[in-house]
Amino acid sequence: MNRDEMVARVRNRKEPWDIVVIGGGATGAGVAVDAASRGYDVLLLEREDFGKGTSSRATKLVHGGVRYLEQGNVSLVMEALKERGILLRNAPHIVKDLKFIVPNYSWWEAPFYGIGMKVYDFLAGKYSFGASKVLSLEETMQLLPTIRKDGLRGGVMYHDGQFDDTRLLINLMTTAAEHGAALLNYAGVIELKKDESGFVQGVVAVDGESGEKYEITARCVVNATGIFTDEIRRFAEPGAEQMMAPSQGIHLMFDRSFLIGDTALLVPHTDDGRVLFAVPWHNRTLVGTTDTPIETVSYEPLPFEEEIEFVLETAGRYLSHKPTREDILSVYVGIRPLVKAAGASDGKTSSLSRDYTIHIDHSGLLTIVGGKWTTYRHMAEDCVDHATTLGRLDERPCVTATMHLHGYHQHPEEFGSLSVYGADAPAILELAKENPELAKPLHPDLPYIAAEVVWAARNEMSRTLDDALARRTRALLLNARAAIAIAPEVASLLARELGKDAAWVEEQVRIFGALAAQYIPQGTKYPTAPPPIV
Repeated sequence: MNRDEMVARVRNRKEPWDIVVIGGGATGAGVAVDAASRGYDVLLLEREDFGKGTSSRATKLVHGGVRYLEQGNVSLVMEALKERGILLRNAPHIVKDLKFIVPNYSWWEAPFYGIGMKVYDFLAGKYSFGASKVLSLEETMQLLPTIRKDGLRGGVMYHDGQFDDTRLLINLMTTAAEHGAALLNYAGVIELKKDESGFVQGVVAVDGESGEKYEITARCVVNATGIFTDEIRRFAEPGAEQMMAPSQGIHLMFDRSFLIGDTALLVPHTDDGRVLFAVPWHNRTLVGTTDTPIETVSYEPLPFEEEIEFVLETAGRYLSHKPTREDILSVYVGIRPLVKAAGASDGKTSSLSRDYTIHIDHSGLLTIVGGKWTTYRHMAEDCVDHATTLGRLDERPCVTATMHLHGYHQHPEEFGSLSVYGADAPAILELAKENPELAKPLHPDLPYIAAEVVWAARNEMSRTLDDALARRTRALLLNARAAIAIAPEVASLLARELGKDAAWVEEQVRIFGALAAQYIPQGTKYPTAPPPIV
């Protein structure tokens, strides 16, 4: 993945692309992989960096969705459990099995959740990660030594998946490129081109780095822009009704000591209607999430004060050491692009389906919105099937169900902190071996070395400090203060790779510092949550 080469391909293209994908998140990447692996000519355009929006801000779980089972959405759960198993098989360097425990503080919880988890096991079928089990008090304490013991009777253990979202995303982008797709970050679509009959036949995009404008023709245009879905739809039809009902969720990052061990905690019922997870992730404790309906969307949403207090208070009911605002290493916020429910008026998004919708406007624009990370592959297959019909393309079978993703490695643990790179890890280690300066840790509180920054710039289209510290590595999410501390060094590494000067380094450090400050709750006064939407 080299951006200059990708720009040249777009600039020199004379023929229409088979499929142009707008949006560089999980859905867009999935569509690009599916279409390119079938042999179609594919171009993906992303206005910011790959995964800048929702796809880098997940709870880091590849799961069937135990609460969707409680809602009665069995088909969604079965589909997600199947896709969870496929993803583990195709990307074992990123996806792994994780044990979860639902703690029992009342007599009825063990049989109630025990039966529910057995149904969850049954629905997984041959894609099961392991059998659930009712645990005694002693077994629960052994697996979750930092859980609140007062009143604890035991727990129910079940299995689900965990991953690093943007590591998977970059592997998807690289996989698409290896199958011939062209991919551009920092290339925003500003207009949809139409033929004399009013049907979409391409896009106009602007390179955010050079300012160059591209007139691009395509047999089919796919709108996979997540929280910006309606913005793109209105390029085609200015009066288009809103499809999306955005909902905001926050996650708080704490030190590993809050959840010692390798087992996650699930709180099945919270005051806002969502489940709450406390999950071990990259040697930290990740706690989330909330569900707050909002009216406007942005790339860098801020948490609401009420959300932070809600997560702290709820986590404090279940952890023996109650987390405080001062314990938060970082807070990050994601916006879910939920599909608007017809006639919904209660303002709640926790009950809205996490399923996806494919919509074709009168102009022929194909929009896919909704869903979740776990089901990205199935969504992409469905979307490309529609796109081939709409674009009058030769029909070719989907091959992604059994296709290994870039980086595939069956024993990534042998690479230690570089395990998420899978088969790319040896090349990064070789970089560090060639230049010992690149082998040193960037910060004592972060699991990254300088070679990872260089690798990302050379092979993963990392263009800014934000790219390098928020998405190619996860430094900003793991410890915002540490990320700020290493910003000058990382900016200098990037400048050397990208041919930038000292002024660029200074500006990048300034921009990133202002951004990262929003991830540190101490001393920051966040906005108040809006009143419920009626």
